[in-house]
Amino acid sequence: MELSVGPVQFFWDTDTWRDFYARLADTAPVERVVLGELVCSKRLPFYQAHIPEAVERLQAAGKRVALTSLALVTLPRERALTVELAATGVEIEVNDLSALAHIPEGAAFSVGPLVNVYNEGTLAWLAGRGARRICLPPELPIAAMVPLAQAAAAHGVVLEAWGYGRVPLAISGRCYHARLHGRAKDSCQFVCSADPDGLAVDTLDDQAFLAVNGVQTLSFTCANAANQVEALARAGVCALRLSPHSGDFARTCRLFRERLDGRLDAATLSEALLPEAPGGRFSDGFLTGTRGADWSGAARVAARIATH
Repeated sequence: MELSVGPVQFFWDTDTWRDFYARLADTAPVERVVLGELVCSKRLPFYQAHIPEAVERLQAAGKRVALTSLALVTLPRERALTVELAATGVEIEVNDLSALAHIPEGAAFSVGPLVNVYNEGTLAWLAGRGARRICLPPELPIAAMVPLAQAAAAHGVVLEAWGYGRVPLAISGRCYHARLHGRAKDSCQFVCSADPDGLAVDTLDDQAFLAVNGVQTLSFTCANAANQVEALARAGVCALRLSPHSGDFARTCRLFRERLDGRLDAATLSEALLPEAPGGRFSDGFLTGTRGADWSGAARVAARIATH
């Protein structure tokens, strides 16, 4: 099974962004990297000039590279950015179907997890339009992936599943970070940069609930497919997507590579990753078909404690 790295969902300063992709190129055992701005077009000018350098370095290291489209295109300048993206010659990962208007018929592209590919008909239509790779929405259970994987194989499409990181749940026209700080969206002063893994949101009962990232809503927990690797492989999934977070993400990639290669078990992997996991808790309930925030590893931890 391949390892894929999705785009950085958060707003990191330029030096951190550049160093992140340099480390991925030099030390991360992954086959594919998606980069660019997914969440908010206002962030892009801070690092846009460095994207070609990152692409070149990743490709020189043997990684396949794709550029993500915005998840929500609403402004004329955002439409113009999408046109420019399609003209780069680099594979485009579509996360808003409006991007297809700028990709020539038959030209190959990939589909990101923010596009709702829930059934074989949608998958077949996208494949006919030129999709060669689809990262499924992270809320799909493994049981629902089986017929999709069969359809993907029939159409020559690589199927990818969300493997690690806070789950993208929604994109809004409003900026939660700006509103929290009493600012308008247009004069946000980039307050989201203060939360490199998103800002936790609690319920009125002080229960951890979600995380916000500018205009984006994320899961509070960090999704972790460590316990489901074999089940995903049996379902026909070809690649596992890891979503960037702060800290030593290249180490996260190396540990997952060991897990996929059978050199590390799920419990050891999860134990090693927990100290840096956004939210400090894991979940895989979407994959198992229970509540999204549930974690199948909880039973294993309880059993381990009981034996001691």
